[in-house]
Amino acid sequence: MCQMSVLVHGPEEDELVMESVTRLGVRDGGVEVETFFEEPKFVADVTVVSIDFLGGKVFLEKN
Repeated sequence: MCQMSVLVHGPEEDELVMESVTRLGVRDGGVEVETFFEEPKFVADVTVVSIDFLGGKVFLEKN
């Protein structure tokens, strides 16, 4: 099973949104991420810019 970390690119450093993400859904106005044991989290005004499958990271960027 592959779990990912989701981060938002920042000007100085990347901001961690959530670790051990099991599902990511692109919605109108943003992205929703979910883990096994936490409530889903909606990140508004972002776009998926890259996915590092080997590193286990999804990078988002503010619109």
